[in-house]
Amino acid sequence: MSKTLVLDPGHGGSDPGAVGNGLREKDLTLDICKRVKKYLESNYTGIKIHMTRTTDKYLSLSQRAQFANSKKADLFVSVHINAGGGTGYEDFIHNSLSNSSTTAKMRDTFHKEVVKEQSFWRNRGKKKANFAVLRETKMAAILTENGFIDNKNDADKLKKSSYLDKIAKGHAEGIAKALNLKKKTTSSTSKNTTTSTKKTNSKKTYYRVVAGSYTERKNADAQVARLKKAGFDAFIDIYEK
Repeated sequence: MSKTLVLDPGHGGSDPGAVGNGLREKDLTLDICKRVKKYLESNYTGIKIHMTRTTDKYLSLSQRAQFANSKKADLFVSVHINAGGGTGYEDFIHNSLSNSSTTAKMRDTFHKEVVKEQSFWRNRGKKKANFAVLRETKMAAILTENGFIDNKNDADKLKKSSYLDKIAKGHAEGIAKALNLKKKTTSSTSKNTTTSTKKTNSKKTYYRVVAGSYTERKNADAQVARLKKAGFDAFIDIYEK
């Protein structure tokens, strides 16, 4: 049975969120959520993904929760960047929930995967709070805080695509395990990036475009589009670095 996920990039539009070291929270959260969505859709089956915003748009906290409720989501993940003096990663569920609740157990699974990928900075732990998006959503809901935008060391990482990929991968793998998603299967994988191999049968020529990193996948998307336009049957084979 397919699962429904709502990703919520924090802030947006007239609300920039936290600002520091040349960065704005609203830009980072949207970037990370797009990477999470792309990773999940590339690597897992049986999931429908919605985002509360896909552009630099303002939404109230209640509008975000109402959107998730309208989609009858199985999980809501709101992505944020911290500020105020500190370093590292932490996540929250609503403070009314017990540690034995379904949401808390899903967060335990999620947290483990996120901190595995975000081992480059401090794990600030699993916390609870009365945040509106956690209080007003009707499904399991988690809010994440990924580094401190006003901490130069954290901000330096947030400026690099390679670290944003790690943050996104941790979120995606945590979501996949919390929702018990199934991985897509491929006949084989290779680590020779930007390589195409040809397969033939009696009807069509098939191309397998191999990609690993986020940048390589973007290039692979374009390559597959060109092949399909030329009349070939093409697909992307993802491997993890």
